[in-house]
Amino acid sequence: MPVEFLGIAATHDGSETTARSGGAFDKEYTLRLARAHEDHGWDRVLFAYGSGSPDPAPAAAYIASRLDRLQILLAHRPNVSYPTFAAKTFATLDQISEGRLTVHFITGGNDHEQGREGDTLTKDQRYARTREYIQIVRKIWTTHEPFDHEGEHYRFRDFVSDVFPAQQPRPDISFGGSSPAAYAAGGAEADIYCLWGEPLEKTAEQIEAVKAAAKAAGRTDVPRIQVAFRPIIAPTEELAWEKARRTVGAIEARKASGESVTRRHTGQAHPQNSGSQRLLAIAEAGERYDRALWTPTAAATGGAGNSNALVGTPETVARALLDYYDLGVDILSARGYDLLGDAIDFGRHVIPIVREEVAKRDAERAARGVQTLAAVHR
Repeated sequence: MPVEFLGIAATHDGSETTARSGGAFDKEYTLRLARAHEDHGWDRVLFAYGSGSPDPAPAAAYIASRLDRLQILLAHRPNVSYPTFAAKTFATLDQISEGRLTVHFITGGNDHEQGREGDTLTKDQRYARTREYIQIVRKIWTTHEPFDHEGEHYRFRDFVSDVFPAQQPRPDISFGGSSPAAYAAGGAEADIYCLWGEPLEKTAEQIEAVKAAAKAAGRTDVPRIQVAFRPIIAPTEELAWEKARRTVGAIEARKASGESVTRRHTGQAHPQNSGSQRLLAIAEAGERYDRALWTPTAAATGGAGNSNALVGTPETVARALLDYYDLGVDILSARGYDLLGDAIDFGRHVIPIVREEVAKRDAERAARGVQTLAAVHR
């Protein structure tokens, strides 16, 4: 199966290790970073969502209108707009990008962050709302006759959109989470299920949970799996590990100075969401796993978001990514700490290795299939 690479479409140059140099939305930097991804072999970039961050939808439209190939993963929280409005926004953006849009629906794992924009539902209620929201958006994208909706969270009459996605029948729907409620919702509704990087054994367990949820929902297919990491690469193993230790040192130094080192500070010392709790538990149990997984970056940020690292030479990190590919992961998300420089280095030195090895695996698999078919007909 083909492999895809997802990067980050940050709107400024700040990261956990470095304070941003300008405003929250630096138009020139946003374009330069996106262009670096397009020019160095990446497939798509994520426009993330935060309660106080620049609105990702117009930022994505800005990039889509200036680049020709790069695909867009747009994060969206259902609490911030009515699904009829959101569906039109997404369809318009898919038209602007000429069919390059995927929408990532965020249920929200932290009450404090959700409350910043007036969302007072409990976590279970949020998951129910997200499922209803996705179902409405999907129907709006594919229905050309007016319809009514009477649900638990949304009610409207006689709605039909006049703008439809360029992609037919619709853009893909992406979803993430590491709790039973997340597996149930994403397993039922998602085309792509997103996980944060964990040890291979635990990732395999999560993939099986997603498959089981899809089957329980009556699906005959299963979501594609995406896994996210923070790559730390250098020409030699020794230099890579020195760079890794410097990275954690920089995170700790910013924390010691009183700065927030995460993109969206939640205001809470202990994370509520299952994904962050899992990352912290993994970090507490050990620093290194499998071929190259390293947990101190997650520990230093409190398990905030995608925070486990893969450390080593480009060859080592590529082999580690291929281990996940062999588990059934076909979308690999990566974001360094020097957003621009790391995107270029990863694209130059890691992506080609992974793509070449995946092509070899696919060719070998196809050859085995031909041999098996020939044996059957003898």
